[in-house]
Amino acid sequence: MSLSLGAKMAARAAAVEEVLAAHLPPEGGVPVPLTAAMRYAVLGGGKRLRPFLVGAAAEAAGGGGTGGVILQAACAVELIHAYSLVHDDLPCMDASPLRRGKPSVHVAFGEAMALLAGDALLPLAFQVLARAGEGDVVRRAVAELAWAAGWQGLVGGQSRDLLAEGCEVNRAEVEAIQRGKTGAIWVAAARIGGLLGGADEGRLADLTAYARRFGILFQLTDDILDLTGDSSVLGKPAKADAAKNKATFPALLGLDGARRLA
Repeated sequence: MSLSLGAKMAARAAAVEEVLAAHLPPEGGVPVPLTAAMRYAVLGGGKRLRPFLVGAAAEAAGGGGTGGVILQAACAVELIHAYSLVHDDLPCMDASPLRRGKPSVHVAFGEAMALLAGDALLPLAFQVLARAGEGDVVRRAVAELAWAAGWQGLVGGQSRDLLAEGCEVNRAEVEAIQRGKTGAIWVAAARIGGLLGGADEGRLADLTAYARRFGILFQLTDDILDLTGDSSVLGKPAKADAAKNKATFPALLGLDGARRLA
């Protein structure tokens, strides 16, 4: 009997959690504050949606969604996501004291240790992915993740986001921010899964188009919830974007306009 989508997502999230725990430094690892901060940042929270997309894309390409290489790649994508959240929450960035319903890493461990924990998670992601297998497909997957995590993707989007605070922006500029800051990792998850699942170039293009749209939808939903949700439910401060005059779709289109676009 096939599992429901919710059960399938929960099962894969549990598998990802187990593999992530194995790749992270052990509890009590040296230096203790750094290794503890790394485990705190990654484990025990999050829906593991990006790893799920890696597996789903592999299945859509005709491969398995839970094989060893696919699972390792899914964990690599999640490590990039975790690192980005640690740095995103820092006082010099979005200054968020809460993440996933608990104090942000810099609140729990101090700003310097949070910065170093994020720095350590970033190369660990590439180590995990590079060791997942051999051959051109894995090398392409590594290149995809590097592009998405770098200045053309996540880091570039974050810089655009910071520079746009309090400024008048148009829809193209908001979309450019979201394509980098949020969307690039969704696209990488889909493309990496597709590549490892054996996708041809046509199917890879389809997966890319899907992930780009999904990334915009995901950010739209997040921005709407930031305005309408409750911190205790969201697991992070509500109405934080408006307080910082962030360039978001609701700020540009209004709440109703953002809902229509979603």
